[in-house]
Amino acid sequence: PRAWSPREKDDGGGEEADGEAPEGLVAEELLDAVRLPLSAGLGDGDRITLGVSAAVHSAEGLRGALEEARHARRVAAARPGSVCAAGHQELASHVLLLPFVPDDVRRAFTARLLDPLRDYDRRHRAELVPTLEAFLDSDGSWTRCAARLHLHVNTLRYRVGRIEQLTGRDLSRLEDKLDFFLALRMS
Repeated sequence: PRAWSPREKDDGGGEEADGEAPEGLVAEELLDAVRLPLSAGLGDGDRITLGVSAAVHSAEGLRGALEEARHARRVAAARPGSVCAAGHQELASHVLLLPFVPDDVRRAFTARLLDPLRDYDRRHRAELVPTLEAFLDSDGSWTRCAARLHLHVNTLRYRVGRIEQLTGRDLSRLEDKLDFFLALRMS
């Protein structure tokens, strides 16, 4: 991440317009530049949450940008920490939805899916949760996941079979993959 100032030159040699962030600079990068000064003025238990909209180039776009920034701020408010930000890029993702799920529903959902795996891992040191994460990160590719985990494909198949057996889910089904993905993100 890098700090940004309104008069900073962009990589192409051109100068950025006053107050306009360079294209592609995300809310977290902007926040990194101001996190320390903002947090220095906060008292115990105080928070600052920021929502950043996409750039607009006309007055007609201001209303939509304001609404977008409000939604992004709600996402930021759901994050831990005294100074948090979220950008418009996150509004086209599951990231937008997760903070609005009540905590008790989130806990019940993740417990129902992941607790059987966590319990099994504690008893047998089986690494089922990390295997599940790697499998989903590998888009369900047996060979890529096995290589990533430094396992034989048959060992990976055994672990995935154990995950399916313990949870009653089928990792060849998109719906079940999505449920596991969300449970891992919410835990």
